[in-house]
Amino acid sequence: MSLLVTATGTCMCTMGTAPAPIKVTSQAKVLAGGKPCGTIQDATPMANVGPFGMCTSLANPQVAAATAAAMGVLTPQPCIPAPAGMWIPTKPKVLIGGKPCLAQDCKMMCAYAGQISIVNPAQAKANAQ
Repeated sequence: MSLLVTATGTCMCTMGTAPAPIKVTSQAKVLAGGKPCGTIQDATPMANVGPFGMCTSLANPQVAAATAAAMGVLTPQPCIPAPAGMWIPTKPKVLIGGKPCLAQDCKMMCAYAGQISIVNPAQAKANAQ
């Protein structure tokens, strides 16, 4: 069974250079290991999903412009997360506050051609509250 993603989990974009923290803001009642569990709605840039270091995607206008200025040499630029929608639920029947849970195998697309996935769900054990 997949672990739930909690407030101290981390995710990674295939076009980024570093993992980013996940902040849970969609609910605060259901806990795992004393930390709030995420839902698929925890996908807002900067509020829920932090920056992934440097972006290497040429679909990102900043990276494309810097690469063009460097005469075609890929020039990564600071990541500003651009999730394209919410997390894709892998456990749609497991609800937290009426919303599908955010599990460790959920994925989300970035508007700049990257795929965001969970690298550390940060769940130690589930607690009934």
